[in-house]
Amino acid sequence: MTSTPLDRRSFLRTAAIAGGALLVPAAIAATASADAAPQFAHGVASGDPLPDGVLLWTRVTPTSDSLPGSGQGPTVDVRWDVATDSGFGSIVRSGVVTTGPERDHTVKVDVAGLSPATTYYYRFTLDGATSSIGRTRTAPAPDAAVAGLRMGLVSCANWQGGYFGSYRHLAARTDLDAILHVGDYLYEYQVGGYGARDKTIRPHVPEHEIVTLTDYRQRHAQYKTDPDVQALHALHPWLITWDDHEYANDTWSDGAQNHQPDTEGPWSARKAAAQQAYSEWMPVRLGPGNTIYRTVRWGRLAEFSLLDLRSYRSKQVTAIEGGMDDPSRTITGDAQMEWLKGGLASSPAQWKLVGNSVMITPIAVTGLAAVVMQALGDLLGIPIGGVASNADAWDGYTADRTELLSHIADNNIQNTVFLTGDIHTSWAANVPVQKGGAAVATEFVTPSVTSDNIDDILNIPPRTGSLAVEAILRGYNPHVKLVELDSHGYSVVDVNAQRVQADWYYLNDRTSPTTGVKYSTSMAVASGTHSIQKAGTRL
Repeated sequence: MTSTPLDRRSFLRTAAIAGGALLVPAAIAATASADAAPQFAHGVASGDPLPDGVLLWTRVTPTSDSLPGSGQGPTVDVRWDVATDSGFGSIVRSGVVTTGPERDHTVKVDVAGLSPATTYYYRFTLDGATSSIGRTRTAPAPDAAVAGLRMGLVSCANWQGGYFGSYRHLAARTDLDAILHVGDYLYEYQVGGYGARDKTIRPHVPEHEIVTLTDYRQRHAQYKTDPDVQALHALHPWLITWDDHEYANDTWSDGAQNHQPDTEGPWSARKAAAQQAYSEWMPVRLGPGNTIYRTVRWGRLAEFSLLDLRSYRSKQVTAIEGGMDDPSRTITGDAQMEWLKGGLASSPAQWKLVGNSVMITPIAVTGLAAVVMQALGDLLGIPIGGVASNADAWDGYTADRTELLSHIADNNIQNTVFLTGDIHTSWAANVPVQKGGAAVATEFVTPSVTSDNIDDILNIPPRTGSLAVEAILRGYNPHVKLVELDSHGYSVVDVNAQRVQADWYYLNDRTSPTTGVKYSTSMAVASGTHSIQKAGTRL
């Protein structure tokens, strides 16, 4: 977490004792949505920090008809300010951005000329109305000796499945540098299409499954009205990549399981609509052709490789159908694979952190009852009967996985850690090139914020029937050091020179807007090893 030789955690603790130093971020979280002007109803956000800059985001509603997705409203000029203090007595950068209905009145500013490893505050102004104040932080200089990095790790936040207590509890922490979101920021389903054990806790807007540009814009807007979403965005820069539900379930390069061309039109139009809305509404830099895979450095300590495992992948197959080992099939695409291998091999950072939307650890399952296999299949793409494999994850694209992991092994690339979401459950594993082989990397998987997991799908009480399933999974997969199939929540990941540690926190009740949270467990991998061990001290 520290990004200068001074230990920032120690500084914050000392400042808190001295009195009131932590009140500014707490106030930002508390007022992110409550006191915002109606012109800024969707909050503020920042993302993709660089040593000399950061991306800032907001959305304005200049007139009553300028509603998300409406295509209505005037073109307006929005002022932005960046300061070193929350009172904006020391403004260091400012400017004006023009926006209008052609980009759904969203505002994105790629601010440059900032100092490395520095906390900044930002705001937007329109016609005398001011947004809530955001806080962000630039990355350390590439050659900086960084003592630590601490971040929240989240995935799979389904509006209809409950409330985003994970975001609220992360926003209450004062020790985070960033938020890593590895996909399924929103869901495409219609009202009643996917909730919490088939119950809709909060209905989606629009009511139908989203397909058009207007639909995707309105759904993004709805998620950005959530107070916990706004609070966490306002406090920290986010590093984000997409998974499938930003488009449709089980997306691949030319379609999706949840897309029917006969009634929903060509996939190319839906994909373009989803990507345009995402580009407008998310604090993320997209490259030419909406390329989202990218690298973010955190001094000499860590480098993030943020992947896109949907845009270029081959259509999923199952173990029963065959072809999962076909070398002509890909999950990354050739260009991204070469970029990833080259980046891992050449990175000067001690830790190579891979923002990975779907699980890379090989998982095998036999001997489970058919009903359990079906539940696992709902999450993992596992066919019933025979050898089970995670068809929608890297298990369904074994040639690509072997190529990547063999590259890591052959080039003696140390300290590669995959940080993953997608499957709504908690895992920690040593990652071998082949099942039963020596590990060459490690993986930490965060649970869903709200989306259903095993006990929900089976409609059984949590921590009952799932316990036997977890035992079988560990038995057939000795490289798996943690598996927990029931709980919803988030992870906190801490990086220093000695190790990477992940802590799991679980919500008491995802369907309650005031849910509490409980700490579960801590796992860590020491530098120079590929062996996850239970950590003795929580973050």
